[in-house]
Amino acid sequence: MTPLSQLTRRNYLIAAHDALATALALLASFYLRFEGGEAFYARLPLLLRILPLFVAFSIVICYVFNLTTTKWRFISLPDALNILRVATILAVALVVLDYAFIFGASNGKAPVLFGRITIVLYWFLQVFALSALRFGYRYFRYTRVRRHARTEGASATLLIGRAADAEVLLRAIESGAVKQLWPVGVLSPSAADRGQSIRNVPVLGGIDDVEDVVRDYAGRGKPILRAVMTPSAFEPEAHPEAVLMRAKRLGLFVSRLPSLESGDVPRLTNVAVEDLLLRPSEKIDYARLEALVKGKAVIVTGGGGSIGSEICDRVATFGAARLLVVEHSEPALYAVTEALTARAANAVIEGRIADIRDRDRIMSLMREFKPDIVFHAAALKHVPILERDWSEGVKTNIFGSVNVADAAQAAGAEAMVMISTDKAIEPVSMLGLTKRFAEMYCQALDHDLMMQSEGKPHMRLISVRFGNVLASNGSVVPKFKAQIEAGGPVTVTHPDMVRYFMTIREACDLVLTAATHALTPARPDVSVYVLNMGQPVKIVELAERMIRLSGLEPGIDIEVVFTGMRPGERLNEILFASEEPPVEIGVAGIMAAKPNEPPMQTLRKWLAALEDAIARDDRSTIRAVLKDAVPEFGSNAA
Repeated sequence: MTPLSQLTRRNYLIAAHDALATALALLASFYLRFEGGEAFYARLPLLLRILPLFVAFSIVICYVFNLTTTKWRFISLPDALNILRVATILAVALVVLDYAFIFGASNGKAPVLFGRITIVLYWFLQVFALSALRFGYRYFRYTRVRRHARTEGASATLLIGRAADAEVLLRAIESGAVKQLWPVGVLSPSAADRGQSIRNVPVLGGIDDVEDVVRDYAGRGKPILRAVMTPSAFEPEAHPEAVLMRAKRLGLFVSRLPSLESGDVPRLTNVAVEDLLLRPSEKIDYARLEALVKGKAVIVTGGGGSIGSEICDRVATFGAARLLVVEHSEPALYAVTEALTARAANAVIEGRIADIRDRDRIMSLMREFKPDIVFHAAALKHVPILERDWSEGVKTNIFGSVNVADAAQAAGAEAMVMISTDKAIEPVSMLGLTKRFAEMYCQALDHDLMMQSEGKPHMRLISVRFGNVLASNGSVVPKFKAQIEAGGPVTVTHPDMVRYFMTIREACDLVLTAATHALTPARPDVSVYVLNMGQPVKIVELAERMIRLSGLEPGIDIEVVFTGMRPGERLNEILFASEEPPVEIGVAGIMAAKPNEPPMQTLRKWLAALEDAIARDDRSTIRAVLKDAVPEFGSNAA
């Protein structure tokens, strides 16, 4: 219910309409019941004395049920139910008045004022009086939007997906949120939708009927120019890849309606190959994520990167009070802070240039900002580059992570969440090795803080492992797109290369979910989390699918060339090491790992030896220390 202080002139006009509707409904029902005869005029003086109070009471009831605050343009079934409730309450009030007159008379035999017939008539007339203008206005706006859509060059469009998804888009078209579309029909994968109509738009058949429908309309001189794929059209049983290829072969411009979160405005985007690689996403408890960051001060290191920028966006979306973006790259820092500011988030956004290798700088920033939560996404991550310059990976991924963890502790943060990688599991690359060492440091510090706290609240340090994210910087998908656009060849390292993929959005939401689990007292022993990456994808098959989706044939129009495995690569990524069995934690999409945990004292000895060796550029000592720290390391790096 809208507070009285927020009511506008429009609300008062609606209240006046409802008051007039109530008065007219009551007078009309009274007149019809007594047929304007002698009984009517005998009761009229008493009715006119009661009428002002009854009308005032009706305004209160209308306000309580939101009739005075609902925009007529969007009136719908819930508003119709509210109208029925208001009419019923007012009719019951008339019954109470009748009984009050009877029992209030001195002899207890006074005639009723209204009577049952009058009250029944009043109920129907009240419903009509409150509904007529509202639904009339809604229909007027509906027809006007449809008329504008047809006269302003809107494209004849097929909607592909289940009825519930299509109905969301049709409402968006009717409200004007989505423009330049004229829906002519729906193709649904559900047999229950066939032969039905959705908001006056017919379901023309199943998804496999797309060619027949398009050719039928073209033969009638009403060519279909566009297709919109709704979320249900991307489910595996709907065969989205085949649908997209057919639509493109028919010359249709294809868009998609993304899955909607609460509060999002329906919008259309281009269909990307990433949309066709997705497994069904895990159901995210957004209330849980909001509870984690709402009103908090949050720092994100590496906030200009693919993962870091998405975490910044999610943190701002879920209501953080303050957000500090720490980034080494000036262009990336400018881009992410501008994008966050443009979203008009309630969070106070601040960006700082800093290198996580600079311990004093990171310590100073943390002390100044006093974060509640730190998300550590800054890292060097490109496998072949780190295999050449692996000592740089040690400086950033190990010492930089140590600096962030120590600074977060010194600043009194509640939690630090480090973004790790599935390559840290039995690592064969310097990326995986340095990330595993950083995990061990966070594990040891988390263990020590827990032991020192003696059951009191303390900072949690966790690491979250996951594989490749679609469309991230350095991902294979943008690389393949560029190679296809250039006419090929598309380069794949090995015909049996397999990788896990997930979207940036889902990965970051699950990272936040893992943090919520870590901050609950139920499982303080868990400090390494692993995201469920679904089924692995064969890279050569991914390349061939992307070529076909571009309207070309692999091996004919675009060659696929195998270039050989690069240093630090392995054919198959793994999610758990042989000696760290997975642990169920009761959270969808996330499991825990139990890797070995060297004590902090040992880790500090290794760190001191690494620092000394790096200062002397002693590569053999650096390698020996890392091999000692992570015996399962099997890199071929020189």
